[in-house]
Amino acid sequence: MPRHPRPLPPHLGDAFGRARALAAGVSPGRLRTRDLERPFHGARLAHPDAAKDSGEGIELPRTPDEEKRARLQHRARAYAEVMGAHAFFIGLTAAALWGAPLPDDFDPEADLEVGTVYPHRAPRGRGVRARQVRPHLVTTRVRDGLRVASPASTWALLGGELDGRWLVILGDYFVRIPRGPGGRPRPRDQLTTPERLRAAASEPQRRHRRILQAALADVRVGSFSRLETEYRLDAAAAGLPEMELDVEIRDAKGHLLGIADGVHRRYRVLVEIEGDHHRTSRRQWNRDIERLAAFAAENWEVIRVTGGRVRGGTAATLVAAALRRHGWES
Repeated sequence: MPRHPRPLPPHLGDAFGRARALAAGVSPGRLRTRDLERPFHGARLAHPDAAKDSGEGIELPRTPDEEKRARLQHRARAYAEVMGAHAFFIGLTAAALWGAPLPDDFDPEADLEVGTVYPHRAPRGRGVRARQVRPHLVTTRVRDGLRVASPASTWALLGGELDGRWLVILGDYFVRIPRGPGGRPRPRDQLTTPERLRAAASEPQRRHRRILQAALADVRVGSFSRLETEYRLDAAAAGLPEMELDVEIRDAKGHLLGIADGVHRRYRVLVEIEGDHHRTSRRQWNRDIERLAAFAAENWEVIRVTGGRVRGGTAATLVAAALRRHGWES
């Protein structure tokens, strides 16, 4: 029977550099075993299958985007072990590390995107795609221990890689204000602001400035998912009146009934964009039933829009019909 590789020192974690492992007493031979990936020169990754079987209680992501982000973060942690002091993650790599929605064709196994501030040389090597960035065109932050272009810089540097629709999707994600327990807004957790996006897009020598500024005109605070942003853009293209986003709905006594994705207040119409988690989570399903019943009791008509309708381009038609029932004239 094949022998199992000797366990690695726990403090190394699942992503580490060869030099750090040798200093911890790991033999060169152990670093060549099949349970370790070698994604970058001098870096090692515990093989995903080994991590699942390690008994460390790793919870597998549930959605495709979560899986892709987890895999990319795994690889980014490995590269960080050998990354130069002046380097940082940019592009869609940075967007993924910030937790942003990802295009359907995003490949977490593709070369990591890395930047350096001029005049520092862009790194070379297997598994990375690097470029220099002028100092005034980027700021950096630390995210989960990794050096990453700031949200505003990440967004602006993607002006030449993404179309306008995707720039709006990412812009909405970066400027949203999360809510905590009880629906309380947490402005301190907002990653950036529309003003910072505008400043980043308007920097002198910023490439693709017109594309960025056109997208910025459609960015709104209050969209909490890719589906919500896509519906909002489709509704605008269909000529529907703009709705308020992420709105607290209260009864006549001021009691909070719930948070609505979108509100057409004049017409007493609420729009709820429902991704798969509304269907697959029993807890969410029960919460939705109670919340929507409370909305209806206050004479709101609630239009529940599924992801299928958004992707199929029929969601705006559904909402338009409700608005007409309440007096809207298109």
